[in-house]
Amino acid sequence: MSDTARAKVVFDDPHVHTGPAEAETMRVRTLQGPWRWALIVLTGLTIFLCINQQFALRFFVGYTPLNTEYFYLLILCMLPFTFLIFPGSEKASVEKIAWYDIVLFVLTAAAAGYLMTVIRKAAELGWEFGGAPDTIIWVGYYMWFVLMEALRRTGGWSLMLSVGPFTLYPLFADADWLGPLRGHQSSLSDSTAYHVLSTESLLGIPVQAFADTVIGFLIFGTALMMTGAGKFFINLSFALCGTFRGGAAKVCIFASGLLGMMSGSIVSNVLTAGTMTIPVMKRTGFRASYAGAIEACASTGAVLAPPVMGATAFVMAQFLNVTYAEVAMAAIIPALLYYAGLFMQVDSYAARHNLQGLPRAELPSMVETFKDGWFYAFVIVVLIVLLLYFKRESHAPFYATALLLVLAQWEQAGRWTMANTINLIAAIAATAALTLGGENVAKALVAPDEAAFDAWMNALLMPMLGGMLLLVALNEIWGEKRLSGQWYLKFLEVNGRTFVELIGILAGCGLLIGAFSLTGVVSSLANDLLTIAGSNILMLLAMCAITSLILGLGLTTTACYIFLAILVGPALEKAGLNRMSVHMFIFYWGMLSSITPPVAIASFAAAGIAGAPAMRTGWESMWVGSIIYFIPFFFVLNPALVMQGDGLEAIYLTVTALIGTLFVCGAIQGYQAFIGDMRRAGALEWPLRVMLGLGGLLLATPGGGIMPFSNATMELAALVALVPTALVAFLLVKRGAPVAV
Repeated sequence: MSDTARAKVVFDDPHVHTGPAEAETMRVRTLQGPWRWALIVLTGLTIFLCINQQFALRFFVGYTPLNTEYFYLLILCMLPFTFLIFPGSEKASVEKIAWYDIVLFVLTAAAAGYLMTVIRKAAELGWEFGGAPDTIIWVGYYMWFVLMEALRRTGGWSLMLSVGPFTLYPLFADADWLGPLRGHQSSLSDSTAYHVLSTESLLGIPVQAFADTVIGFLIFGTALMMTGAGKFFINLSFALCGTFRGGAAKVCIFASGLLGMMSGSIVSNVLTAGTMTIPVMKRTGFRASYAGAIEACASTGAVLAPPVMGATAFVMAQFLNVTYAEVAMAAIIPALLYYAGLFMQVDSYAARHNLQGLPRAELPSMVETFKDGWFYAFVIVVLIVLLLYFKRESHAPFYATALLLVLAQWEQAGRWTMANTINLIAAIAATAALTLGGENVAKALVAPDEAAFDAWMNALLMPMLGGMLLLVALNEIWGEKRLSGQWYLKFLEVNGRTFVELIGILAGCGLLIGAFSLTGVVSSLANDLLTIAGSNILMLLAMCAITSLILGLGLTTTACYIFLAILVGPALEKAGLNRMSVHMFIFYWGMLSSITPPVAIASFAAAGIAGAPAMRTGWESMWVGSIIYFIPFFFVLNPALVMQGDGLEAIYLTVTALIGTLFVCGAIQGYQAFIGDMRRAGALEWPLRVMLGLGGLLLATPGGGIMPFSNATMELAALVALVPTALVAFLLVKRGAPVAV
């Protein structure tokens, strides 16, 4: 492989950037000295608290924390670091922590600690609905302020200015000028008590999702990246797709999809995969802006691709009151259509411009790639089985992470060492433990009973963890550099920075939910939206799509989803649409703002790597990903595409959507598969392309569901448009003169 293609990517810090500030260089501090140790210790405590809560280990002897106490403990551990890691302004030093940041750190920790100590009594006496003592109200005022400041620092001014005013909404909700948004008004003190004490605001859905499931999956994603999974996925992509026409771009799509499945982060995906794929795309003939656009579109699918879809998917599961596994299952077909459409676009572009693949001699060996990284694929399979078969979404990422770390220790340095011997002994011990618990194993395999499953997994987990800890100690003695004690400290630090950023965004956005919950405006707004749309579902969907796109320009994907799930989601549900498809529709359209100017954070990040104009890369991203804008309408029109219906119908609709997408992509790029370069059709090129695109769109659009036409009717209309058009195009292209590239 060339030096460009072999360029080393550093995966030591897969910091999950989620705010608009990531369009440029996000200003963060790297903590040093006692502050770094404090972050490491409190991150370890956060993980311990999560494991204790999820596995019901009862380390707090004689005391069982309430969920609300647990949530405040996590806030106490992580939220104060927002003011140390994220500087308060552009002029603030990233090297030295300002005195006022230290003051905010101390006061925030004190406020969270105090509220944690009174939350049990508050629940008993119903203080969230009024009557809270003045001390709690004043601490609540401070917490309200500090959450908005944390939101500003982590998500930028646009996010804070979008969310902040709505948190004040209950104070004037009864004003006549609000029209459809008019609701129940509350006093400042009552609103404050509700925000900081109820499970519908600060301690609401976003923080609950973070505490219950997000932490485990973030740990798993960090472990994958820091043990070298990123390099494995990229090399695997080069080995599989590198020789195809336009192979570098197809590698980009495949690698970004694989990385995104694990990280769930758009811009970190661009910054990891893009540093490898964009230079190779440029070297093989793709212009800089187009290479950046392909990477931006491929990485944007990161938050849609299971099994790890980012924080928004976990928040969605909480909103819908379903398991995360159900959300991940619902995302499979939309993700397939997303990446298939992008792959077809790139293939047509490469064929039209005669862009060749990379020579096999320059590519990594498939055998060597799997030999070095087989355990990554194995661990991902284990995670999926735990999620979908055993339905243990809160436990699955911890089991998968423990297994990954043990296997990574086993594979270290690619040679047999004493460490490998110890690991083998640990594996034998685990097998013995399983054998002794054979009855439970059999029960767990036949019927995933909770008690049997836990007994089986704990029997496996303890020897694994024991072997891993012993290996860490031996690595320190032998001087091994990989997965040593220092590696684990770095692992905790990286996770801590990720936790801090997410808790800053999610806790602040929780107040948005609390404001609308307190005023009771959501149901009346749904009726008003239906009245405005005249009960026309397609118009309501279009209104929702445009609103999602506009909000997504200034909000993070998670904040945009929360906003619309509260305001627009109920109206779509009242219109008779399937709940899962509605929330996936909102999620999808909020995500698409990442490639849509004027903000287009993914496009701008890719443009920086490609050395291309940012805005031009943004417009190219829209063109490259144009088919992607239609896909959300497909699955909301017929929920079978999000696994909400008959399985055979879902397969059938997926196949017709893929075939239709093939024609749409060919029409967009001007090279139709099985027909050829449409320029050879001469003056009829554009009329034929338009007809092929319309016919493909008819074929891809599902019938049934809320559509007034059946699948058969849609396909018949598509055939009427496609068959004669394709025949004419084939004859003209075959007889036309060759086109100079």
